[in-house]
Amino acid sequence: MELDLVMISDKADPPVCKIIDYQKFLYQQKKKQKEMKANTQKVVIKEIRFGPNTDEHDYNFKLKHAENFLEDGAKVKAYVFFKGRSILFKEQGEILLLRFAQDLEEVGKVEQLPRLEGKRMIMIISSKGVKKKK
Repeated sequence: MELDLVMISDKADPPVCKIIDYQKFLYQQKKKQKEMKANTQKVVIKEIRFGPNTDEHDYNFKLKHAENFLEDGAKVKAYVFFKGRSILFKEQGEILLLRFAQDLEEVGKVEQLPRLEGKRMIMIISSKGVKKKK
């Protein structure tokens, strides 16, 4: 009949085997894995860049964008980029990021506190609740 003996579960006692077409079995396995992969949620990370001396209007503008990103279920990676000698304002950059996290407290939670990596001070904020897209 051109069928194969396939071991389905070797950990069961006694082991479970089936007489099926092996190629068809492999095809169905791949199809299931592909379907499971398609159903998983992808994590979207949006970046927002500040300077150490970011103005109030620019800050509020970026804050609104971050709120929208978090409401859509994305993560926000906020960072302060230090150019040249502006690295002297590390404390000012950290204060800016902590204020940013405090303003976004109702829509997101801090996943990673501000940390200096080279010329950037990075902080990651994740969404509290996911809004379903229509």
